[in-house]
Amino acid sequence: MAAIEDDPVELNIGLEKIRDIVLKAREFDMEEFPDDPDPGAEADPTADRESLLDEGEDPTEAELRELIDDLNDDEVIDLIAMVWVGRGDASREEWVETRTLARERREAKSSTYLMGMPTLADYIEEGLAGLGYAADCLEDL
Repeated sequence: MAAIEDDPVELNIGLEKIRDIVLKAREFDMEEFPDDPDPGAEADPTADRESLLDEGEDPTEAELRELIDDLNDDEVIDLIAMVWVGRGDASREEWVETRTLARERREAKSSTYLMGMPTLADYIEEGLAGLGYAADCLEDL
């Protein structure tokens, strides 16, 4: 039996987990970190975002990292592939191939890769829409 084109793509990650990641990613993106210093100014090594994150001083970052790191292999591969769909790097029709590529290119710390995207939450939501999910599917959970 052929799949109906309007049906959403079947995911290995639940919508509740996706919602939790999206909410925490939005909160993480709202964090205010010091601006980069002027090129001629002496840098304060404890004032930049990377230093603060490396020192584990941001609880939102730690919570988002934990949410992503706690995903099993199939879940994180779907999340990465979904982000790629949301960025426009792949389409719904290429889902199987996109998942395969995500599995091949997956790094040990997927959270570092994903959290390096300043618009992670937007990419996830756009990816869900591109995979056939209603725009408000995360709000009803």
